[in-house]
Amino acid sequence: MLKKPRGLLAIALFALLVAGCAPPGIVERVPDDDPGYLLEQAQQQPPEQAAISRLEAADILARRGQRTQALEIASGIDDAQLPGEHRLHWAMLLSELGEELEEPRAVIQAGQLLDEVDMPRDAGLILRERMGRALLRVDEYRAAAAMLMYVQARTEREALNDAIWTSLSRLDGNELASLREDADELTLGWLGLASLVRESDGDIERLFARLESWRERNPQHPAARNVPSELLALRELRGKEVRHIAIFLPDSGPLASVAESIRTGIRAHHLHSVERNGGVRLSFLDASLGNLDALYTEARNIGAQVVIGPLDKDQVSELEARDSVPLPTLALNYGAGSSNRAEGLFQYGLSAEDEARQVARRAYEDGHRRSAMLVPNNEWGARVGRAFEQEWRSRNGTITNSVSYDPRGSATESTRRVLAGGRPDMLFLLALPSYARQVPPTLDYYGAADLPIYATSHLYEGRPQPLLDHDLDEVNFVDIPWQIPDAAVGGVEALPYLASFQELHQDADPSTFRLMAMGVDAYELARRLPQFQLLPESELFGATGLLVAGHDGRIERRLPWARFERGVPRPILTFDLLDGDLGGNGQLR
Repeated sequence: MLKKPRGLLAIALFALLVAGCAPPGIVERVPDDDPGYLLEQAQQQPPEQAAISRLEAADILARRGQRTQALEIASGIDDAQLPGEHRLHWAMLLSELGEELEEPRAVIQAGQLLDEVDMPRDAGLILRERMGRALLRVDEYRAAAAMLMYVQARTEREALNDAIWTSLSRLDGNELASLREDADELTLGWLGLASLVRESDGDIERLFARLESWRERNPQHPAARNVPSELLALRELRGKEVRHIAIFLPDSGPLASVAESIRTGIRAHHLHSVERNGGVRLSFLDASLGNLDALYTEARNIGAQVVIGPLDKDQVSELEARDSVPLPTLALNYGAGSSNRAEGLFQYGLSAEDEARQVARRAYEDGHRRSAMLVPNNEWGARVGRAFEQEWRSRNGTITNSVSYDPRGSATESTRRVLAGGRPDMLFLLALPSYARQVPPTLDYYGAADLPIYATSHLYEGRPQPLLDHDLDEVNFVDIPWQIPDAAVGGVEALPYLASFQELHQDADPSTFRLMAMGVDAYELARRLPQFQLLPESELFGATGLLVAGHDGRIERRLPWARFERGVPRPILTFDLLDGDLGGNGQLR
């Protein structure tokens, strides 16, 4: 069993002494050494000695409780200049500070040494555990799971169970399957547990029956001895399964056609789900005829437990301004308010703003800092552009130029203006296919063919058209899994709700298919509203993405990435945090 040394200095000295080569400067210095003097000296010293002086200064500051300053200095050290024994001390110091101060990037920076330096077993396991937790904090779930299971296989520490389960429960089926390659017995046990939860499909009784069978088959597994707390919490949902859903959609009016596509998705998926969900009853109520209070009264009178809808933005805004709603509700739009204040109200839709914010995060993670923007000159463009800009600026990104274009015109002049405003290192593009296809060739004409383009799903019509879309080659974009199955999950057969996909996709118009997929996910979210109320951190892998509830009940979609190659969307893997790859055993390679 691995025992952690307590305290920064203890960890550092422990690791160094086990290695048999503690650097004399660190051990011999007395606590009242002046870090300021060391930093001054470093400015005049050769690179190797300067790096050692800065490391000693960071160590002294850390021992004095000046942890933030110590982290700033340690993270700025070029560890390649340090001798081997000092590099180990640097990694242990930086990783502890990063973990304590909730700066996961610092821990990940330190963790790169795992593939570069031979280190004592216990020091390596401590660093791997910190690394795994840091990867979890930046949503690198597969890498986090692999790293943490590597540590647990060598220590049997049950304290890692919750972190491992959080990582595994957020992986899609394809990612889970990838962990089976060369997996040890412990990993196979975890993967079996994750699979049985997925296959239980929200049925709590089925879940716990299968969980007990799994524990009997794996009595020595850490998760059998100490079931992850997130799973145990689901016991409270026994007897509360959703059996009757009321659906508030308009039969007439301007939203009737949108409502019909969503309704088609709900009905088709319901028919495919009857056997596995025990017979949920659906009641469709016309939201265009009555007021909300009358609709809720009717829903309660017929015994509905939860509500899907309304779709109208004004009606959703009315609900989110209340203190609570009469029944747990999944609205199919987002209200106009800055936040949702109503208890029991969740909001879900195909938000272009969500996509814009995800584009900003991804582009920043890819190393870009100066973005140009090209958005249509209408209310939609202003709203989505504002979402991108706010997210981008929150990360200290710079907007070099923002151009609003006429969607009915040519892209030639607007693209020229984008480049005239500064020297961007990327372009955020919000456009429909016919306009978007003009942008890359125009950039090429103006000598900016290498400018990376990041876009929302709106530039893709939803079916492969290589001849039309070849001008979009090298453009990065997000879309729902059902539209880009090869990029999202490794092929159609791995898609969530495959039977529903096959039925709806067969004759669907691409313009309505996303709305049908939204209906499928609305049905699944509604069945799980009690779970989302009990466990706000719950997530659902659905037809329209990974669905996560925000702190105010607004559902955020996290979408897979694709890039056009020869006119066809191809997958983009998650950004490479480590300039390497994490194998299934948690080793860097």
